[in-house]
Amino acid sequence: QVQLVESGGGLVQAGGSLRLSCAASGRTFSRYTMGWFRQAPGKERDFVAAISWGGGSTGYADSVKGRFTISGDNAKNMMYLQMNSLKPEDTAVYYCAARATRVLVTAKSAYDYWGQGTQVTVSS
Repeated sequence: QVQLVESGGGLVQAGGSLRLSCAASGRTFSRYTMGWFRQAPGKERDFVAAISWGGGSTGYADSVKGRFTISGDNAKNMMYLQMNSLKPEDTAVYYCAARATRVLVTAKSAYDYWGQGTQVTVSS
């Protein structure tokens, strides 16, 4: 049973930084793609970033390119999202997700496992 647990959310002022963490368990994730998605109130859950854990390739939504960095620690089964230069429009619940192939995709329907989410609030 795959389990994903996010942490690191909170309240930050615009221009600040946060680092989200995702602890993964229940599988060997070297052949997985891991991703971050976010959902603001009344909106769809949107792709933020993804990493092909074994291959190391990464992808980002245009809205976060240059500000957010996704990374993973295979040995610890941990994934991170470093978020810099945060904006009020980054406010959302952020979800960790896993997909059981190395092919990096952005569609949320392609991900098999999800965490419970962590709230990020950016004040102006």
